[in-house]
Amino acid sequence: MTRNAIVFGATSGIGRALSQLLVQDGYKVLITGRRLERLESLQATAPKSYVIRQHDITDVEDTGRLFEELPSTLGQVDLIIHNSGIGENNFDLEWDKDVPTLNTNVIGATRVYQLAYNYFKIQGHGHLVGITSIASLVGNRHVPAYHASKSFQSNYLESLWMKAKRTKKAKIQVTDILPGYVDTDIITGDTFWMATLDKGSRQIYAGIKKKKRKVYVTRRWGLVALMIRILPPGILVKFF
Repeated sequence: MTRNAIVFGATSGIGRALSQLLVQDGYKVLITGRRLERLESLQATAPKSYVIRQHDITDVEDTGRLFEELPSTLGQVDLIIHNSGIGENNFDLEWDKDVPTLNTNVIGATRVYQLAYNYFKIQGHGHLVGITSIASLVGNRHVPAYHASKSFQSNYLESLWMKAKRTKKAKIQVTDILPGYVDTDIITGDTFWMATLDKGSRQIYAGIKKKKRKVYVTRRWGLVALMIRILPPGILVKFF
């Protein structure tokens, strides 16, 4: 039986790479994103393996319609990956700069997570994956909304994981992916420990296949996560 997956935010970067890995692994994948031409170019590489659905993650009403359409477009859904996310520097705390980040990373993401969980609950099984960030572990004086929004997502996914453990009528797995720096369009400026898109995506997919609760990418970021938890705030503020 063909396994079916959905990737929200498949037009570029990690979302596109994961879509390709899924197809290579035998999945039929519903790919979403705002840029139709990029979805079409990906579909052209394997027409029978991709289903296109143009979608803006901030349009929560359309997200609802997308899930209502699933019985006819895919039917059973085994895996849902939420990858859509944005963020920009906001040194002067300008409201207009934070609104798109909050609409995308908090409101849009929450709508997907809720609908995905409920779809799996009715279906009886499924695996929900959120691509959050190592940024979810600590604040940042330059990009406060991005870090806060990723922390919200990570905590929301953990809440769903807890909920799934108490849900007896459905077998639902929830995975939080926390990438560090992966070479994608969203990364700007000087960075360290930059993983190639291929390496980062393959480590993410390996964690997804193992249905881990949390996955740090690359693995060394797990050490950073441990340090963030134990270092005093006076030290952290010098770095973030």
